[in-house]
Amino acid sequence: MKDLAQWETLQDCRDAIDNIDNEILKLLNKRMKVVHRVGEIKNSNGTAIYRPEREKDIIDRLSSQSLKEKGALNKIAIEAIFLEIFAVARNLELPERIAYLGPEGTFTHQAAESRFGAMSDYLPLASIGGVFQTLEAKRAKFGIVPIENSRDGIVGETLDLLSKSSVKIVAELYMPIHMSFATKATSLETITKIYSKDKGFGQCREFLSEHNLLNIEQIPVESTAKAAILASQDSNAGAICSHIAAKLYSVPKMFENIEDQHDSATRFVILSDFKNGVSEHDKTSILVRLKNAKEPGSLARFLQDFNDAEINLSKIESRPSHDKSGFGYWFYIDFYGHIDDEVVQKVIAKHTTEVTWLGSYVKGEN
Repeated sequence: MKDLAQWETLQDCRDAIDNIDNEILKLLNKRMKVVHRVGEIKNSNGTAIYRPEREKDIIDRLSSQSLKEKGALNKIAIEAIFLEIFAVARNLELPERIAYLGPEGTFTHQAAESRFGAMSDYLPLASIGGVFQTLEAKRAKFGIVPIENSRDGIVGETLDLLSKSSVKIVAELYMPIHMSFATKATSLETITKIYSKDKGFGQCREFLSEHNLLNIEQIPVESTAKAAILASQDSNAGAICSHIAAKLYSVPKMFENIEDQHDSATRFVILSDFKNGVSEHDKTSILVRLKNAKEPGSLARFLQDFNDAEINLSKIESRPSHDKSGFGYWFYIDFYGHIDDEVVQKVIAKHTTEVTWLGSYVKGEN
């Protein structure tokens, strides 16, 4: 390969890129041969194909290496490239179906593709309950549902279903929620109607005001994906939607990141039927039903055991228990650590009848 200074012409650069791409392809094919063998070994002993802790370790190692070598790729770029490589590798090991809260083009779809890539077999479902039912019936290996939004709080339906389901949380991911304004119109002046999910209009009110769109007919629909579909069929319509919906339904994006608050994010959980191994970056979710919940200080005493063991809680959320009294509560708790950690086991052993384990997984980066 020529030295950088010797790439004098555009053709020199193209020839160099072609040569590099050829080497990358050879190495990727070599990697996939090893992956195929990994799949054979995992299938022989029943090990799970998806190992988020292993993927995190690889990305962290490569990011540190790139930083040390002063490479052009930062961690975000490395993650984007290698998550797709991981997704292709998993499909070569064992093709899996991924169920998610649909329809196509929703933010949950976008979250699913960010972890499982473009090659996976996706199954959009109409409800969060449908995702759980599909996993329990073994019609899909993985499911992705929202569990929390930075603006709207916890997704109660997801917590309620986790409390009753046999499937577990095996991973989490935080995704920033950015809205796009998509339309086939050539100018804003020709737009006569705007489609979006009902919350979309309120979340983008400043954008609508700045561009004199507040008085345009606003038509709420069941999802931002549906908004993109309708805008694709009418050159005088606009849609407030996700960028994946605009892309999927071929509606040009006129503006991006039009939401009033740019720090909005949603936490999604990936569900399946296996248990992750212990890593150095774990989080665990549990459901707590206190036997003496009506006694003063019962919750404080329970939490004191975690404090004494120096286990850091990251979230606690109360939910109605739906018992006969109508006023009972249980608690959803996230803490740092794995359910199999010795210190965690000692605490859980004191409350075996009160605690339901919902999953241990590599904590996502918020």
